[in-house]
Amino acid sequence: MTQPPFKGTVDYPAVLRKGPIGSAKLAAFLLEELPYVWRDAYIDMTSRRTNIVRWHYGSFEYLFDDHATLEVTGVVPHDPNVEARLIAALGRSQPREMARDDYRLKGWIGATEKTFGKEWDKGHFIAHSIGGKVDGLEANVFVQRRDLNRGWSVAGKRFRDMEQYCVLNRGTFCFSRPLYADETARPACVEFGILKVNRELWVECFDNCQDVSPSPSQ
Repeated sequence: MTQPPFKGTVDYPAVLRKGPIGSAKLAAFLLEELPYVWRDAYIDMTSRRTNIVRWHYGSFEYLFDDHATLEVTGVVPHDPNVEARLIAALGRSQPREMARDDYRLKGWIGATEKTFGKEWDKGHFIAHSIGGKVDGLEANVFVQRRDLNRGWSVAGKRFRDMEQYCVLNRGTFCFSRPLYADETARPACVEFGILKVNRELWVECFDNCQDVSPSPSQ
């Protein structure tokens, strides 16, 4: 995968070296430590004024830059090129048996291909299959490359393999973290990470820039 240039990278091996021995204790350490690491990295990534909020939904915690509130309250002027956006989501996989909330996803912004083009999908940072949901703020939704979201590309298959690991190993610590090249809510790259039972933190950075490769149907 070719990663676009951006700030805000994290040295995950260095974070792991600070953690305790044992995967259970290490997962608890990462749940506590990573939000602060990501906050600092995000502030370094962007030049805008931030309004970082945190909340829990199910087994996951979401970190979000609520820039829209700064605009509504007059703290900053409105700028159509600056959008509220997710900083990261982390937690433990909790596979769902209930139906997906696609009615919320379909209502987000508008028809996918008409709004974004046929190369794109409305994706979840945390998949429904492992405990993610389209909440009231739609903070868990983003514009995602279709070949990645649907597992068509080599990277997409690897992305699906990581999600499947979380499904098969309930309670797996995992996270999704977008990296941005501008001030919009569309990530240039999305990190996805899981803590395996052998204490290995498996992190991949998936390119979410324009896809020029043909789909399987073409």
